[in-house]
Amino acid sequence: MEAISRVFDLLKYNKQNFNCQDILATKVNGQWKKYSSSDFINISEEVSRGLIKKGIGKDDKVAIMSENRPEWNFCDFGIMQIGATQVPMYPTLAEADIKFILIDAEVKIVFVSSEELYQKVQKVKNEAGLQTDIYTFNTVSGAPNWLEIVSLGKENQDIDLEPYKQQITEDDLLTLIYTSGTTGTPKGVMLSHKNLISNILYSSQLYPDQVKRALSFLPLSHIFERMVVYMYFYLGVSVYYAESLETIVANLAEVKPHCFTTVPRLLEKVYDRIVAKGQALTGVKKALFFWALKLGHQFEMDGKNGFLYELQLKIARKLIFSKWRDALGGEIIVIVSGGAALQERLARVFWGADIKVLEGYGLTETSPVIAVNGPRKGETMFGTVGRPLGNVEVKIAEDGEILCKGPSVMTGYYKRPDATAEAITDGWFHTGDIGMLKDGFLAITDRKKEVFKTAGGKYVAPQVLENKFKESVYIEQIMVVGENKRFPSALVVPNFEKLLDWSARNGINEQKPAELIKNKQVIAKVWSEVELLNAGFGKWEQVKKIALLPKEFTIDGGELTPKLSLKRKVILKNNEALVEKLYEETDKLE
Repeated sequence: MEAISRVFDLLKYNKQNFNCQDILATKVNGQWKKYSSSDFINISEEVSRGLIKKGIGKDDKVAIMSENRPEWNFCDFGIMQIGATQVPMYPTLAEADIKFILIDAEVKIVFVSSEELYQKVQKVKNEAGLQTDIYTFNTVSGAPNWLEIVSLGKENQDIDLEPYKQQITEDDLLTLIYTSGTTGTPKGVMLSHKNLISNILYSSQLYPDQVKRALSFLPLSHIFERMVVYMYFYLGVSVYYAESLETIVANLAEVKPHCFTTVPRLLEKVYDRIVAKGQALTGVKKALFFWALKLGHQFEMDGKNGFLYELQLKIARKLIFSKWRDALGGEIIVIVSGGAALQERLARVFWGADIKVLEGYGLTETSPVIAVNGPRKGETMFGTVGRPLGNVEVKIAEDGEILCKGPSVMTGYYKRPDATAEAITDGWFHTGDIGMLKDGFLAITDRKKEVFKTAGGKYVAPQVLENKFKESVYIEQIMVVGENKRFPSALVVPNFEKLLDWSARNGINEQKPAELIKNKQVIAKVWSEVELLNAGFGKWEQVKKIALLPKEFTIDGGELTPKLSLKRKVILKNNEALVEKLYEETDKLE
């Protein structure tokens, strides 16, 4: 067959090479509903014809705002194979971001999953005076349903899609993905068919042939899961969508997947749950459990720990670690972790348990994989994100920044030639991360920019949040933290003058800042201010906990630059114990 040069070619390739009977599967009324390659092709083509009848043409923008479900894929392919551009939107987006994207991309149609999202987008549409059509996947009273588009397509079988497909080249725009920048204004990343196909073809080389069934739960709105699902279609791997994050354990038991992608935070939760069960054991069973755990943490690749260790590990795998594998469905071959840094100790213990966790690295702008560890001998090094893909060049700039070049680097930022020129120089994309190469393996050592990622893989721009929180008269200074943590928190220096006034009115007698910040009423007051100002941000950006500090950050104290910018590393180091405590405690301050 002809070479795959456009993403929609994957369906024809899948049908010819695998003819999957369950290319996609989802839970409906307690049963797994499966779609074959033929079903997928037919439904996506009906969507295409329906969209053509609705007046959608080449380069028009159509958005999808939904959790993972087959309809997401049907509409995605229906959009792309007529030359239109798909704009994914997180279901958790704040109204301000929805408005910005709809206007900036000039979105003509939005597919949403639920009534809640329909009302949310409808509100934005009305307030902004937009003409965007909204269709729902679920049946929502009074709302147009996506099946109306499908029916329209069925009624117009005479529309020949081949001429539409033929006019699309590998360099055409496939998708426009908005990511938050340091300024808080989202930037539209333009990715072509070539960008994604190049990433799919080279990432797929690292997947073992035995992998035939995957569970998917990371959002398709994110390029990581989307590229991986495209790759599954290319490899003939069946994709089963988890019902929700809460049902993952049950879905793992039902699907018995060979692989899944995850973010470090979920692996941390799995590990913590396993250790908690170990703690509850008694006697010999408990001793065996922690003996095995210790072995796992000492794991080295390729038998480097010697014969005796390998013999002990074999016993530990049979007695203890086999139960870990059972908890993941019993047939797991590989897990791919991305979106944030994976703790090295977790990687070691899972490999020790014979569960291969492959950590990778990339950005939306790189489609996304730049480097990833592999499952075979010599392909993984702990403490790194693996070797760069075969078609990606990586070099370290003089200031330590990781630069990359290759066919998967974006074509640019939408309507932002200034930002594009800043990000890409002489073909080299500036990642904003600091790193080093060790024997060909890439290690990330720091972030160049202040934007950080949570353990869930979501970007957070701390300055935007901080500037908003300082609108409160009770907040003098604030620093948002949360790099690789499960949620953002904040270190807050209150405005003690205002706080003393408030305290006096509320019968609080403490006068010294160090005493004042320990008062529960005072903490609750400052928290209420943060909670109020949190409301305008997406759920993943919102600060979930705070710690009050007794004195201001100063230039003399080394916490501020001469321009009065926060020296984040210094402040974080000075308050390391306090920050750790925020994430140790399980009770949320809400």
